[in-house]
Amino acid sequence: MPKTIIAVFLVIAAFAGLSLAFGAAYLEETLPGGLPLGNALTALGLCAAAGAAIGLSARGTALRSMSLVSLIAAAAWLPASVVLAGNLALNFGGARGLAWVALSLAVVVGVLCVLVWALAVSLLAMLRRAGAA
Repeated sequence: MPKTIIAVFLVIAAFAGLSLAFGAAYLEETLPGGLPLGNALTALGLCAAAGAAIGLSARGTALRSMSLVSLIAAAAWLPASVVLAGNLALNFGGARGLAWVALSLAVVVGVLCVLVWALAVSLLAMLRRAGAA
């Protein structure tokens, strides 16, 4: 995957993460159909981070396999969340809210761990190439 695409994925993931961390007002805007922008941006950020991990990983490695799993989990997060909540705004009550928190935490931690792993492997490879030159 071209480095520019990986960089774009990382910028999208960072933008989504920072928007959520700082509670940007635009996250509450509603998209056509009723989905809040924050929910869509969260899903996009998770998928972008997982996509960057795929782009940074070599084919046939455990890292690539885990990156693909993290992308599938990231892509499934929003539909699973909507099913658990029963609504697009992701308003929860009771045990379903706890299940959603557990699901969300697992997906976010999984995606971030795989991304950090991919960045570390990529950085080590770059350092090795620089040392061999």
